[in-house]
Amino acid sequence: MIHFPSPLFTQPVFGLHQQAKDQTLFESLRNLTEHHKERCPAYRKIIDVAFPDHSKARSLNELPFLPVSLFKNRSLRSVATEDVRVTIKSSGTTGARKSQVQLDRETTQLSSQTLAAILRELVGEKRLPLLIVDTPHSLDPSMDMGARAAAILGLMPFGFDHTFILNDDLSMNETTLRGFLAKHGGSPFLVYGFTFLIWQTLIPTAQTRPIDLSNGTLLHSGGWKALADQAIDNERFKETLRATTQLKRSINYYGMAEMPGVVFAENTNGLLYPPSFADVIIRDPLTFEALPNGKVGLVQVFSPVPQSFPGHALLTEDLGVIEETDNGPQGWQGKALRIQGRVPKAELRGCSDVISESL
Repeated sequence: MIHFPSPLFTQPVFGLHQQAKDQTLFESLRNLTEHHKERCPAYRKIIDVAFPDHSKARSLNELPFLPVSLFKNRSLRSVATEDVRVTIKSSGTTGARKSQVQLDRETTQLSSQTLAAILRELVGEKRLPLLIVDTPHSLDPSMDMGARAAAILGLMPFGFDHTFILNDDLSMNETTLRGFLAKHGGSPFLVYGFTFLIWQTLIPTAQTRPIDLSNGTLLHSGGWKALADQAIDNERFKETLRATTQLKRSINYYGMAEMPGVVFAENTNGLLYPPSFADVIIRDPLTFEALPNGKVGLVQVFSPVPQSFPGHALLTEDLGVIEETDNGPQGWQGKALRIQGRVPKAELRGCSDVISESL
């Protein structure tokens, strides 16, 4: 049984006012909590111990949640093994333990629908040539699907002449890049890439010999921690791209493997907006109390898409602040989020300890 509020597909993707979103999502997510409790014994044990009063919840911030890091250590699913269709792993860093979530047919279809709705809002209905700053090896069917692969596959239906411009060692294939631009660069086209890979490969190439991406629209995400360590924020990233490639439209988005089919997209004000079928709250890193707008804390995300695993309410390891609500450019409504980095892991021990004791 699908616990997704189907009326959300009839709403503007970024045009639903917060009050209406709160009402619609809460009922669906409360039902999903019970759905996963019935079908995932480990989740039921966690919730009964860590959130004994969850049945009294009357708002999103009172619903039980899991720390996203739990999916690095546990395989939590609410479907039989034989019903799993896709396993998605987080990108992670080399040697780091990666999160893993398992999708059944219904969740896979639902994530495809939600992502398609978001992408139509961002890039329109017309298919455009697609330049991919990645290697074809990332789509190797013999490997578990990574977050980068999932993003590429989700975007492919909106493009044609899909052209990968990195070699298997993640070095730039400049011949392929310039061949694509010679063929398609004079009219609108799409560019997708992992943010860190773009910085590491595309920008150095453009600094050596000019590259004209002035007709491109870039969608990118991921690797911000590595860039932050180099004092590179979103504004510097955009400015450098404009200076080296003439790229005018760059859209950052916030998403994760544990939240399939849902991304928070950047508006022209530089803030990130959850679509109508997702939401966000900010929690105090020490007390886990919900914080008001303007206060920095841990980002918690909500989505009714995860039907096959209990990922509908997740506490991330990211710090963020909600800067405003129902006041975005282009008519975008709901909460406007700014990510401000990662929280020191030591500050998450309280939540992790409770979960560990529950298992």
